[in-house]
Amino acid sequence: MKKKFIFSSKKIITTFFVFGLFSSSLLKAQNNIDKNYSTSLNDNDYHQVMARKNAEDTIWKTYIAKTIEKLPNFNFSKDPKTNKYGSWKTFKSNATGFFRTEKIDNRWWIIDPEGNPFIHKGVAVLSPGTSENQQKVFASKYQNRKNWITKETTFLKENGFNGTGAWSDVESIRNINKPLVYTVIVSPMGAYKAQHLKKFNGEYEEAGWQGYRFDLVMVFDSEFDVYLEKEISKIEKYKNDNYLLGYFTDNELPWVDDALDRHLTKLGKDEAGYLAAKNWLNQRKGKEATIADVTDEDRLEFTGFYFETYMKKVTEVIKKYDKNHMYLGCRFNQELDELDNPKIFEVAGKYMDIVSVNHYRKWEPVPSILENWMNWSNKPFIITEWYTKGEDSGLPNKTGAGWNVPTQKDRGYFYQNFVIELLKSKGCVGWHWFKYQDNDPSNLKTDYSNRDSNKGIIDSEFNYYMPLMENMKMMNNHTYELIQYLDSKT
Repeated sequence: MKKKFIFSSKKIITTFFVFGLFSSSLLKAQNNIDKNYSTSLNDNDYHQVMARKNAEDTIWKTYIAKTIEKLPNFNFSKDPKTNKYGSWKTFKSNATGFFRTEKIDNRWWIIDPEGNPFIHKGVAVLSPGTSENQQKVFASKYQNRKNWITKETTFLKENGFNGTGAWSDVESIRNINKPLVYTVIVSPMGAYKAQHLKKFNGEYEEAGWQGYRFDLVMVFDSEFDVYLEKEISKIEKYKNDNYLLGYFTDNELPWVDDALDRHLTKLGKDEAGYLAAKNWLNQRKGKEATIADVTDEDRLEFTGFYFETYMKKVTEVIKKYDKNHMYLGCRFNQELDELDNPKIFEVAGKYMDIVSVNHYRKWEPVPSILENWMNWSNKPFIITEWYTKGEDSGLPNKTGAGWNVPTQKDRGYFYQNFVIELLKSKGCVGWHWFKYQDNDPSNLKTDYSNRDSNKGIIDSEFNYYMPLMENMKMMNNHTYELIQYLDSKT
């Protein structure tokens, strides 16, 4: 987790308030679960799950995990029948031939190409692992990609999943009849950064944890525009595919709160980022204004201008090559930067069809935070990464942002509890478990965060974690009923 820069007493107070609010909310959640949904159950009626932040954390804590069979008066039987997309054959809305979103009775839905309601229940990185061991087992078990994707598509659908998240094997997915509803990620800024880094002999003088120089996204550089065309033009071949949900651009870019300060104090005065920031400040406060004149309000407003520069550029090129599909955003991640910045979400709402969030570091979603995302953007959201790691997997489980729990069944309880809390928000239209296959510790070519952990629904030998899958299936196959149940309580 990167360092949070604070630059005024007001910001310090706000930061501690956010931490305090979260801590207070979490404590209340553990001591008084589902106050609005239950008058007959207390903490002891739900699952008690031990968890710690990672394998090196010596402190285990007990958390409550709700599962649908324990929800009071939830008399579930079976969700309505589904069509080829995994949408429910219930009410009908306008059919456009492609996926879109619509707010109906104050709840957001994805509407499928035929006009049916849809929630995207996906697995990210649906692709065989690349380690020598994983590839050897793959060849022995499946022989080829066609056999593999056919088997895995069937298995995922049997367990209630209907889609895939980022970095999946899109070409294999599209190569079968009635595929999972997939997403595509393109990385124009990531591609530009790789080239930009060469100017500095492969190492910036200062970089944030995502590897960007001074923790800044280089949206003002004219060279970035070349990579926009180069990378996004690749999507044109998908434009008529009605099994495509939409596009992501890049991942976890650093939209830091103090971007104005960084542009003005860290970049050279001949750099595009400095010139853009100085011009913005001149127009706002006059040509004599300096960094000493900058206020927190200025910083907030600049984050909107800075972020909108990226949004305008990427969406313009996406629409140039595909006017049919949704833009799913750039996968927000930092809870003390973009995830609590109303200006960022206001801009996101102008350009994104669905706001994507990689949601870590919380045992369960905080209702007030989800409400903020929806209200600030006036758009629905989708959770594009989240997971826990089971210590019964035998893996070191030292890397990655997900919680550590003792068993695969505990991972399943976490899945159900997290989804229940997500769907209490009427802005949630889906989630992507991160990810399909475990890390292989012998594969040192991957980035450090994906080095040694039990993130997958299968291990490196392509064996399913069935206690996890059984809980996932239970939740996935009763999602529509759960939504009706939760909506009846509010």
